[in-house]
Amino acid sequence: MAKSKTHYVCDSCGASAPKWQGQCPSCGAWNTLTEQQRPATGGPARQVAVGYAGEAPQLLREVTDEAEARWPSGLDELDRVLGGGVVAGSVVLIGGDPGIGKSTLLLQASASLNANSRVIYVTGEESLRQVSLRARRLGLAAEELGLLAETAVERILATARDHRPKVLVVDSIQTMHSEALQSAPGAVAQLRETTAALVRFAKQTGTAVFLVGHVTKEGHIAGPRVLEHMVDTVLYFESDAGSRYRIVRAVKNRFGAANEIGVFAMTEQGLRQVRNPSAIFLSRHAEPVAGSAVFVTREGSRPLLGEVQALVDGASHGNPRRLAVGFDQQRLAMLLAVMHRHAGVVCHDQDVFVNIVGGLRVAETAADLAAVAAVLSSLRDQALAAGTVLLGELGLAGEIRPVPFGEERLMAAAKHGFTRAIVPKDNAPRGAAGAIDGLRIVPAGRLEEALEALF
Repeated sequence: MAKSKTHYVCDSCGASAPKWQGQCPSCGAWNTLTEQQRPATGGPARQVAVGYAGEAPQLLREVTDEAEARWPSGLDELDRVLGGGVVAGSVVLIGGDPGIGKSTLLLQASASLNANSRVIYVTGEESLRQVSLRARRLGLAAEELGLLAETAVERILATARDHRPKVLVVDSIQTMHSEALQSAPGAVAQLRETTAALVRFAKQTGTAVFLVGHVTKEGHIAGPRVLEHMVDTVLYFESDAGSRYRIVRAVKNRFGAANEIGVFAMTEQGLRQVRNPSAIFLSRHAEPVAGSAVFVTREGSRPLLGEVQALVDGASHGNPRRLAVGFDQQRLAMLLAVMHRHAGVVCHDQDVFVNIVGGLRVAETAADLAAVAAVLSSLRDQALAAGTVLLGELGLAGEIRPVPFGEERLMAAAKHGFTRAIVPKDNAPRGAAGAIDGLRIVPAGRLEEALEALF
């Protein structure tokens, strides 16, 4: 009988090493190699089958283009992130910090889905009594919701095959294990095998599977990155410390747009949908204040109004600080250099702090002009005119570059009561037919023109 061999697997990337070492040679993570046993390969090599008739490839024109079967989850914001609803046979992985609301969201969605179809909620971390108490505390009508406290994936799949649910929720994938492996739950091999088994079940039966995943201290889903490649959709919960608002962001979606977001507010009755997210990303000061500018960003298919606040103060030492929250810090340093070169604004002896209000994280460049305006407003202690919104990407040559979906962004600004917009020339509506009621549009081709219009 062949003896088992010892090897070490990285919990972060899944790479294998013959001996333990402090740093993973593949991804560079520290103290992530764990010992595992695998049977030694022995016996004669397997022969490749000869004369096997494989399946003929199907032509692209012969493949039907019917839309995926979807059904609503009962939460419009969740449906938006999923691309329009729950897709039959899809596998969704939801990650987030502990206590952020992953289990609450899925329990609310399960209660709503169970009204029209069978749902099984598998809990590997809590007892059935704890899940029942949470459902009652949230006031959910989920008396007929199927609950299962189990961690062995073979038993879970056997139960699912017997009861044939339309939706299967697994909370969480890190607590699941396969009886065919010797490693502990949460190990790389267990995560890979249990996820693969659940994905095969979803594709074979058409059952939609939701998986809850733990995250590391860096904010990534724990386990090898292969988990995110195996599933169809990856959702992340985002929230600032102390804030009651939660943002669910799709970073991967085979059935919809990536980077789509859904906004929720945590209340005593669970997660409540925020119908107008722009309201929580704006301060709405009683009167204009210095260091504040409003821009329109786009998350997925939805334009959102955001506010960038800047504080410029004299540096107390020779090395001024550049700190950004919700905004790329390296891009902030670049914008300050552009301001100095093309607008004559000197900040080399000033501390500059930039914050995006409401915990929003801006990854696109449409907020460049608003960030520059907020910094200059704080430096001069001069507020921007009320009702002003800004759009535009700032280039290194001082030009203001256009942003995509400019008309939709301007219409969103007009809908929220803004009366003046500073935009790139290429985003300005052409002719009377493109005018937007109630919004005066000021086109600008260079940074100097925009600052002159503002101040």
